Amino acid sequence: MIRTAIVEDDSLYREELQELLARYSREKGETFRVTLFTDGEQIAREYAPEFDLILMDIEMGAMNGMEAAKKIRGADEEVTIIFITNMPQYAIEGYRVGALDYILKPVSYPAFEGSLARAISHMKKQEEHYLIIHMKNGSRKLPLSRVLYIDVMDHDLCYHTLDGEFMTKASMRSVLQTLEGEPFFQCSKGYVVNLAHVEGFQDTDLLVGGERVQVSRARRKPLLDALNDYLDSVGK
Repeated sequence: MIRTAIVEDDSLYREELQELLARYSREKGETFRVTLFTDGEQIAREYAPEFDLILMDIEMGAMNGMEAAKKIRGADEEVTIIFITNMPQYAIEGYRVGALDYILKPVSYPAFEGSLARAISHMKKQEEHYLIIHMKNGSRKLPLSRVLYIDVMDHDLCYHTLDGEFMTKASMRSVLQTLEGEPFFQCSKGYVVNLAHVEGFQDTDLLVGGERVQVSRARRKPLLDALNDYLDSVGK
C-alpha cells in the first residue's frame, strides 16, 4: 500500500486526483491509502514522515506548495513529492526541494500515469534501503546505512543508529526477514549488526560504532565468513 497525501486547495482538483489514483489502481493493481489536505500549512504543520508519496499543488492560499515542501524536507528527506501546477516555471525550483516530477494542469491521465509510474519505481528502490519503524510518538524512516546494530531490550527492539537510539515493538524474526539481502548479520540471539559498521574485535566482542556487541560462540565463524564476503563485495 502506498501512503499518499493529496495537497490541493481546489475541491474539484482534489476529487480529480483521487479519481486518477483510483483508475491507476484498477489498471496497475497498486493500492493507495489517501489522506486529503486543503493547503500546504495543514500538511507542513507538525509533519511526521508517514507518507510515501505527496501530490502537491503549488499555488495555494495559506502556504504554497513550495514552502510546504521545504518544511516537509526538514523532517523527511525521502518522501516522494510530485508537484501539480499550471506554472511550468516552478519546475526548476521544485527540483531544489527534491521534487521527483511535476505535472501540468489540466492533468491528463497519460501524463499522470507516466509520472506516477516513475514515482513508484523510485519508491520501490528506496524501500530496499530504508526501514520504517513504529514508535509511541509516530513512525520514523531509518536509513539502513545509518543503523549500527539492533538489540532486544525486554520485549522491545532498540535500533542503535548514527542519529541516536529508537525503540519499537517488533520481533527479531520480523526484522531479520525485512533485512534479508542487506549487509546485516545476527551475531547472537539478541544482536544484529550492520557489517558496514564493524570496526573489529575486542576480546570476544565486536566493536560496532565504538560500542561492544556480544557474539555467541556458535556465531563467530559464520560472522567472520559473512564479514569476509561483505568486504569482498564492497571491494569489487
